[in-house]
Amino acid sequence: MKNIWIADGHCDSIGDYAAGKRNLKETAKFGHWDLTRAKQANLGLQFLAAYIESEYKPFQAAWRGLELLEAALRFIDHNSSEVFLVRTQEDAAQLGRTNKLGLLINIEGGEILGENIFMLDLIFRLGVRSIGLTWNERNAIGNGVGESEGSGGLSSFGFQVIERMNQLGMVIDVSHLNEAGFWDVLRHSERPVIASHSCAKALCGHRRNLTDHQLRALGDKKGLVGVNFCEDFLSDTGKATIDDVVRHICHIAEVAGVDAVGFGSDFDGIETTPEGLENVGTFPYLVEKLSQCGFNQNEIARICYGNYVRFLSDVLM
Repeated sequence: MKNIWIADGHCDSIGDYAAGKRNLKETAKFGHWDLTRAKQANLGLQFLAAYIESEYKPFQAAWRGLELLEAALRFIDHNSSEVFLVRTQEDAAQLGRTNKLGLLINIEGGEILGENIFMLDLIFRLGVRSIGLTWNERNAIGNGVGESEGSGGLSSFGFQVIERMNQLGMVIDVSHLNEAGFWDVLRHSERPVIASHSCAKALCGHRRNLTDHQLRALGDKKGLVGVNFCEDFLSDTGKATIDDVVRHICHIAEVAGVDAVGFGSDFDGIETTPEGLENVGTFPYLVEKLSQCGFNQNEIARICYGNYVRFLSDVLM
């Protein structure tokens, strides 16, 4: 579709780059994301997630997070003719207006901070602009969705983190956070927040998905949901197609408003992909599906990139 470019709120590809498995520039025999296919799909913004694996927690989490951050910065330096680091409102304003792909670094796991606010300021200086507060487990910030039902939300340190992220202009990512923590964040944050790779619980009961109440609250706060392409999040059968992704997009748009929904593929963080969305190069098929199901061109532009640009202009400084 003419003049449509793509913003994607989550991919985990930097782990392969850090391990030396792929250079993420050319297409390899495995993997979902690389620059070659991203350019073919007209990708203009990619949240690049540095996922801190459970095996490094808690004692080596900061070390692992910094190792992945260094890899992300090295990837950007090595491909500076094709990508740029998104850090400010001015950077966000350039998205879609240049032939370079904007990369926004997300640390997936607040464990990188330990229990030290100064680490937040440090990684901000190094270019990080988003943090997934938890993965599925508990950390010093709060509880992930993998903790027992009824477990508490944010800790006192967690509230300090939210306050400081607001002051710095950092994206607060509530994907993986438990429901109590979700509500703590929405009540406490002065800026909009994102669930970068989640889906609708009304359509699939996975614990990582969001209830209509949560979706509506995100919309009311000018937040954003990036629809995840994980088959387990899309269908209770564990098998899904591109039509299931569209189904979740439609539901979130109906519940929270079209301004609250975007893409959060989770490429290279999921083992299998929906039929029709096998890699980043297939995004144009999803754009066409949105047109077929009744969204007009203005709405499609907002879902594909406009909502992310507006969200970043509200959060970054």
